[in-house]
Amino acid sequence: MSADTTQRLISAELVGLDEDLGATSSDVIRVLADRVAATGRAADGATLAEDAIKREASVGTGVPGGIAIPHARSASVSSPTLAFSRLARKVPFGAPDGDADVVFMIAVPEGADKDHLTVLSTLARALIREDFTAALRAASTPQEVVDLVQREVGGEVAAAGVGNGSSASRPTTTQPAAAGGATGGATGARKVIVGVTACPTGIAHTYMAADALVAAAERAGAEMHVETQGSSQVEPLDPALIARADAVVFAVDVDVRDRSRFAGKPLVSGPVKRGVDEPDAMIAEAIRAADDPNAARVQGGAATATESNKADEHFGQALKRWLLTGVSYMIPFVAGGGLLIALGFLLSGYAIALPHGDSGQNNAVYTLTNYTLLNLPPEGLGYYLGAAAFQIGGVSLGFLVAALAGYIAYAIADRPGIAPGFVAGSIAVFMNAGFLGGLVGGLIAGAAAYWIGRIPTWRWLRGLMPVVIIPLFASIIASGLMLLVLGGPIAWLMTQLTGFLNSLSGASAILLGIILGLMMAFDLGGPVNKVAYAFAVAGLGAGTATNVVPFEIMAAVMAAGMVPPLALALASTVLYRKGFTKPERENGKAAWLLGASFISEGAIPFAAADPLRVIPASMIGAAVTGAISMAAGVTSRAPHGGIFVFFAIGDVLMFIVAILAGTVVSALVLVGLKKWVRKSPSADSVAAEQAAVAGETVGQRAPAAV
Repeated sequence: MSADTTQRLISAELVGLDEDLGATSSDVIRVLADRVAATGRAADGATLAEDAIKREASVGTGVPGGIAIPHARSASVSSPTLAFSRLARKVPFGAPDGDADVVFMIAVPEGADKDHLTVLSTLARALIREDFTAALRAASTPQEVVDLVQREVGGEVAAAGVGNGSSASRPTTTQPAAAGGATGGATGARKVIVGVTACPTGIAHTYMAADALVAAAERAGAEMHVETQGSSQVEPLDPALIARADAVVFAVDVDVRDRSRFAGKPLVSGPVKRGVDEPDAMIAEAIRAADDPNAARVQGGAATATESNKADEHFGQALKRWLLTGVSYMIPFVAGGGLLIALGFLLSGYAIALPHGDSGQNNAVYTLTNYTLLNLPPEGLGYYLGAAAFQIGGVSLGFLVAALAGYIAYAIADRPGIAPGFVAGSIAVFMNAGFLGGLVGGLIAGAAAYWIGRIPTWRWLRGLMPVVIIPLFASIIASGLMLLVLGGPIAWLMTQLTGFLNSLSGASAILLGIILGLMMAFDLGGPVNKVAYAFAVAGLGAGTATNVVPFEIMAAVMAAGMVPPLALALASTVLYRKGFTKPERENGKAAWLLGASFISEGAIPFAAADPLRVIPASMIGAAVTGAISMAAGVTSRAPHGGIFVFFAIGDVLMFIVAILAGTVVSALVLVGLKKWVRKSPSADSVAAEQAAVAGETVGQRAPAAV
């Protein structure tokens, strides 16, 4: 199996020796991609080259020793393939020690099987070894290179058991893991370090970083065990080994799977390429961290590739990230709850929310308490199901403030902050402090959890910190402050805010609608847009049958956010086609659906190409829509969905009228600006190119319009 697998991966036709393929990495990649296509292993060399160049642009694939391993998964590749070139002129691939003269290009189809991925990862690991790369540089014929790969990869793969059901991605270690569950290595003794390596494709850097770290640990006199979370089957590290580890190294560009296993351990983290380029530095840092009580530690939450960049944020950026994290996790509770309540009204009428006689219960609770599916109320099955939908939706909305606070705390302190945040949010509800109380409680809970997690403690206690100690004391601090000190003043402030909003009518309500509309169209999904949206969503929990202002604000925000893409669609596909480039007209067709769905990003390709005309036109129309919506008292119990959640809209006819009015106004203003406020031809050509690029990517955006 090994020989057959290797022969399918590389042949003499895919090898070039002492050739000049150009001055840049892209030049080399294009030639090798065409070489792969010429052998029938890829349908289109240009597509493969584009995928590999895109991968190269994210992180250079050069590694120390004059080696480069450009690689990509591509739909154009029909079978896993290796292409090799020994360059006569060295080319930069981003390695820290200089340019590369030995290049292996790895091309993998989207659905490559485990055996092929194992062969490729084995090759990547071999390139760390100087004897293998020296043999490649000394080869005199293409077939000699093929034979070298066959001997290297074939033997390793057979030893790993490929084709026999055994895993080829078992953890890399400097020595067998010791048995037992000791709590850690002693200071001054041989340090035990565990680590995880992972890259986006999981083919080359994942395994090269693992072997480089292991070799560096051996040089430093440490014991190293690495879990490679690559494309091949992952074999987790032994929990007993993790328990006795002195430090953890994460060399990753993606999330670490099951990060909580390492909770409490001193942590050194960085991108996977650092594990390849600077393994000795990472190991040295890990050894120092093992004896440093103030070293950063694994907090037990879900790790992200960008975690190491958070230290570079200033406070304003961090605060924005915390609050938006809370809002993003809160939205599913609001969306599900709001739509279920709207469905309850659709099936049972608005009376389902009103009190039932002298029972002290609303009609929904009374119906569910006194009737069952086998004993339906007089109003029938539809009424009963509507009562159930209304009640479930109400319970879901009841989590709004707690979820907001819990996930703000999570953004600050990872998983240990979730429980204190939820408790603080629940106390805010108890104190009638509303969503403002949730915001404050979440920030306090997250700060408390983060601060407690930084306190140096005994090694035997570190494992309990994220699951017991931090949640306990952070809950006491945050909820105690909310209950005894802050809850009352915040509740008073919420009462004043609610009273102010309820007092809005006539010109005041219209002014609020204009402001919200301007904010929604200003940056089309950016920070200003998100502030307006977060304000509307957070207020939904305060809406009731007698206090509909929060629902009116939500309707104005959603309607205004729908205007920019709809206006651009109208202008580019109907009113003034010749004023837009062909890519813009194609984007305009897609913008109809995006706008109707409340996905404001549908206007971004146009705004990127022509911001000085598109954004002002969008803001004018969105302001008109917001004003009409607020003036007409349109309400929305759903935080998202656009026209497709019509059943959650109060006065859906005026909702549509407001959107149509703003759309027409924006489109006409934009057409006027394009006709009478012209750009220079050079600017037009640049705009067309930008629009074409934006048009290729807008369809890949997540549908988060807000």
